[in-house]
Amino acid sequence: MISRIDLRGDALPEGGALRDLLPRAEFDVEAALEKVRPICEDVHHRGDAALIEYAEKFDGVTLDQVRVPAAALTRALEELDPAVRASLEESIRRARIVHRAQRRAPHTTQVVPGGTVTEKWVPVERVGLYAPGGRSVYPSSVIMNAVPAQEAGVPSTALASPPQKEHGGLPHPTILAACALLGIDEVYAAGGAQAVAMFAYGTETCAPANMVTGPGNIWVAAAKRYFTGRIGIDTEAGPTEIAVLADDTADASHVAADLISQAEHDPLAAAVLVTDSVELAEAVEKELEPQVAATRHVDDRIVPALTGKQSAIVLVDGVEEGLRVVDAYGAEHLEIQTADAAAVAQRVRNAGAIFVGPWAPVSLGDYCAGSNHVLPTGGCACHSSGLSVQSFLRGIHIVDYTKDALAEVAHHVVTLAEAEDLPAHGAAVKARFGWKVPEGK
Repeated sequence: MISRIDLRGDALPEGGALRDLLPRAEFDVEAALEKVRPICEDVHHRGDAALIEYAEKFDGVTLDQVRVPAAALTRALEELDPAVRASLEESIRRARIVHRAQRRAPHTTQVVPGGTVTEKWVPVERVGLYAPGGRSVYPSSVIMNAVPAQEAGVPSTALASPPQKEHGGLPHPTILAACALLGIDEVYAAGGAQAVAMFAYGTETCAPANMVTGPGNIWVAAAKRYFTGRIGIDTEAGPTEIAVLADDTADASHVAADLISQAEHDPLAAAVLVTDSVELAEAVEKELEPQVAATRHVDDRIVPALTGKQSAIVLVDGVEEGLRVVDAYGAEHLEIQTADAAAVAQRVRNAGAIFVGPWAPVSLGDYCAGSNHVLPTGGCACHSSGLSVQSFLRGIHIVDYTKDALAEVAHHVVTLAEAEDLPAHGAAVKARFGWKVPEGK
């Protein structure tokens, strides 16, 4: 059901050569870019009318308006299963604990007497949040996007989620209920590239946003790339990934269950086990078959994901080699199921989130760990982070120097300006001292 890659015996290659040996889903955002370009520009020119037309074309629904009425949000919360409501509220509570601790306070550094640089943190003014609505419903993604934006102090947030034919053209009611719990009252029935374009350009009913965050399909990722520079984005999210670094102390049934848990997202989802134990690899392979057979979404998601080129069991000589492999892979989600897992986890450099030991499965992080599940995919964990309060803040430096403090360093400023052949830069300092630069110290 899942292939093997044997990296034992020979020394592991370095850098990109090692990455090239590892499984990865094909996710061609560049090809999708040309298809979303006309959609985005159509929304630019026709606004809500284009959104309504695309709702009928792509989602099979006829809308009178794109914005979700306030009454629909209230009704969705009133009709929400009490157990689901309690679980969402607990997820929100834990996420707030973690993200509130990420807030940044202004800090002033005295560089020299009379010369200070203060860094203040200012939230983005308006953010468009995206919640997917394809194969599954993701109220958890509403939480993971909204909570850090709110804790950062973003003054204006709006959310878009695809209209659902079975729900009268509204987004899924659980999405609407999550918005109501979070106090988000500006919600739009719009999906795909057209939703990103709505936030980027604005329409008659939706004001433009400074930033768009949230996972989505390849069309959402392509639209984010199209608008990069006009708006801020979190990441071009690709198919979800789980990597498990395990040795012979791991429980094969746990490992198999965790691989399946991410495979059920999408046929392109990646499930990778890195281990130095052939016995564990064989045991996981045996566990996969009955566990897959006992769950849902087998033929349309799980089997294609586990048998696809993006999934594999990677055999290595030891945990040291395993660490090199998982760092080269840069997984969205990385589980460490080894002896002394906490110490091994501290040595990992590249991962969106790390889950330590047998009692911290990825699904805990998806919902109720308090961590964020909007994470870098496609190996981007080697240079990018998951969504956080910091994602919605801008650091601004405030430079405050007295005359004496400037005089002390003026000759250095002039020297560097002349070295860069930018004499007017130096002249701006000279003018403050009657064109005669102090000698400094």
